[in-house]
Amino acid sequence: QVQLVESGGGSVQPGGSLRLSCAASGRDVDYYAIGWFRQAPGKEREGISCINSSDGSTRYAASVMGRFTISRDYATNTVYLQMNSLKPEDTADYYCGAERGWVGVCFGPSMRSGDGLDAWGQGTLVTVSS
Repeated sequence: QVQLVESGGGSVQPGGSLRLSCAASGRDVDYYAIGWFRQAPGKEREGISCINSSDGSTRYAASVMGRFTISRDYATNTVYLQMNSLKPEDTADYYCGAERGWVGVCFGPSMRSGDGLDAWGQGTLVTVSS
């Protein structure tokens, strides 16, 4: 099983940037796809980005496309989410989640909804406000 710990949340003004980190540990970390999810008060959880384990291929939700970038450092088992041009509507609790699989996990339903994932981090709050 893999364990995940997020960091990097905080408060920022609209148009600003933040970088979230998801540190993964445990057995066979390299065989897990890792995604970023967010949930704002009163809204459903949204899978916003994901990076596959086999080839580093990525997926983004339309709401963050062009503004957020996901990356993975295999040496440190850390997945990053660089968030630029932040908007007030990006305010939410952000979580990383992991699902075991070598190919194409990010393009399946679980990494869009978050249902059935193998592991979750504890979350980090991002607030975008002037």
